[in-house]
Amino acid sequence: MTTTTLPTAPRTLNRPDPIERARRLGTAAALLAMPTIFVFAFATHPGLGSIHLLEPADLILRARGNPVLQLGHALVTLNTALLVVVAVHLQSLLRAGRGAWAGLVGGGMAVLGACLLAADKGALCLTMSALDTVDDTTFTAMLPGLVAIFDKQGWMVLIWGMVLLPLGVAVQAIGLIRSGQWRTWQAVTLLAGSLLIAAPDGMEVINLFAALALLVALAPHAVHLAQGRSTTSPGSATSRCRTCRHRLASAAIRKTS
Repeated sequence: MTTTTLPTAPRTLNRPDPIERARRLGTAAALLAMPTIFVFAFATHPGLGSIHLLEPADLILRARGNPVLQLGHALVTLNTALLVVVAVHLQSLLRAGRGAWAGLVGGGMAVLGACLLAADKGALCLTMSALDTVDDTTFTAMLPGLVAIFDKQGWMVLIWGMVLLPLGVAVQAIGLIRSGQWRTWQAVTLLAGSLLIAAPDGMEVINLFAALALLVALAPHAVHLAQGRSTTSPGSATSRCRTCRHRLASAAIRKTS
């Protein structure tokens, strides 16, 4: 009797996937970098201790000749890419269970809002850095047009859609609360930070504390993700099991009917 020897499969099952590892580490970095950039950007605003609404002309003059503030705005423009990564990742945590719809709808809102935030920073903030190269006489002559831009006249009104960003993340935070995917304090902190960061210009101290809240909420998850540890809480497992039981029960009813 002859014995057939099967070819030995390469031992790759226990090796971590380098692409998956890079994806995991990149997402963890985005979760930490996104709120950190916001902390820096809001901390660079002048008059941080005073809380008052600013008119379009006040915003223009505040940005004039302020390279540190403009650096913060440029970083926020680039930060919108990280915001998309965070929103998509939060949606991936809520694919099933009680928060699935919140993850999907909130993720879509947040991604659209991030795109419009990039448009806002590009049109209003990066433009001001270019105008620092002109003399005061030329700049003064341009003020009426700049006021119309900062007042969001014409199609600039579309920029108001950037409020979808904090609202979308807030919806996702509610989904995390309902599903039990995160600890309650962590999801509530994410909810509070996402709402407070929408405070208008002139209230940057509120935005600063909101960005710190986002960092506190996202940092534990980022660390677990970087270490390759499970981020699923017992509450989320219970929620998913409950959903599976409902689906199995519905399938059994359809088969017997």
